[in-house]
Amino acid sequence: MAAATDPRTAHAERLFDAIHLPIARWDRAAQLLYCNEHYLTWAERSRDALIGRSLQALYGEDAWARAGPAFELAFAGGTTSYERLLHLGPTAGRWTRVQVFPDVDASGKVDSVFTIGTDIHADVLAREAFTAAQLRLDHFTDNIPYPLTYVDRDFVLRFVNKAYTAATRETRENLLGRHIGTVRGAKRWTEHEPYFQRALLGKTVQYTRLVDSLPQGPRWMRTSYVPDFDVEGAVIGLYTVTIDVHDLTVTQEKLKRRVEHDTLTDVLSRRTMMDRIEAALLDANDTPVALFFIDLDGFKAVNDQLGHRVGDALLVAVATALQAAVRAEDAVGRFGGDEFLVLAQVRDAAGAEALAVHMLNAVRTVANAGVTMGGVMAAVSASIGYALAPLDARNPMNLLQLADDAMYAAKRFGKNGVRHCGTISFEATR
Repeated sequence: MAAATDPRTAHAERLFDAIHLPIARWDRAAQLLYCNEHYLTWAERSRDALIGRSLQALYGEDAWARAGPAFELAFAGGTTSYERLLHLGPTAGRWTRVQVFPDVDASGKVDSVFTIGTDIHADVLAREAFTAAQLRLDHFTDNIPYPLTYVDRDFVLRFVNKAYTAATRETRENLLGRHIGTVRGAKRWTEHEPYFQRALLGKTVQYTRLVDSLPQGPRWMRTSYVPDFDVEGAVIGLYTVTIDVHDLTVTQEKLKRRVEHDTLTDVLSRRTMMDRIEAALLDANDTPVALFFIDLDGFKAVNDQLGHRVGDALLVAVATALQAAVRAEDAVGRFGGDEFLVLAQVRDAAGAEALAVHMLNAVRTVANAGVTMGGVMAAVSASIGYALAPLDARNPMNLLQLADDAMYAAKRFGKNGVRHCGTISFEATR
């Protein structure tokens, strides 16, 4: 302040001393006119050693290089700030933000400027750590070997990594700002858009498909669509990442097939057949089905006389014949030993009877073709029992039991034949 005797100046200086921040006033030559008590502590110098000396003389060329433009703007009537790392005093080695603003008199003239220093060391370190982390993240996302994108709510590309540019054979400049559908083409956009739309609802979704346009040949690929939320929980964009899951998918399919299929005959396993039966009965009112229980006649003799290797070959041949006798959508499974199950859609009992006879003849064909060992033919026939859903049963176990009972009825009445569960009690009393 201009004069220590001015009451307003004295009041202002007392107020500045109460503020726990270094405050100073400088003239147009950047010479220190005034500083508060905290500034003295901050600078570790006496008032006499500070007042009247220039900022450049007090703190060096580097300090003035940062302060000069800010002082120029403040003397022009503006308010600004700059940051610098301190090299002197008790706060040496700490970052400070210096705010610079004009001291305007009643006529609007600016003869001096004020500076206020604020310790921002922790903020700068946090900012630098964030920047370093962001650089590491950018380096990672740009260099991972999987195509990665970020699109806004309108599906406009805002980020793509190197792998994506390689996959699309486009430069980053040509991709950013474009709708991802126009980049990938109408056909692929039609394929992928439903997953983008579902992800916009806030759920991560995945899409696995076989891609046949890759240089290394067809591969199973999985794209994940991950929503990006703002602080209020609204979806503001989507990340997509596509990874190669070919080896994993092939392995999973092999494991799944191993569980779902009988290891010897390659028809469905007993467990899988029971799952298929249970699922079919849920829709049996609209789509009637028949369950056929097939047992080979004379199979034990084949094993005893010709050995299990021939018996196994015979089971494989019968399984193949049964699969050939039914439609692709019908299910053929091995129940155990020499017993098979067939689940098929049928219109009525007459249709089921006709299919049972057709399968009986298919087994006879296997016997006629002959599986031999040492010149001895392994001849078998089949006893087939069946039950209908929902006509005979609506419960999977009940349906299986009725088909099993009908199969044993076929054996009792001479084998090599078929029986519907509805004829058992009548024929048993004849």
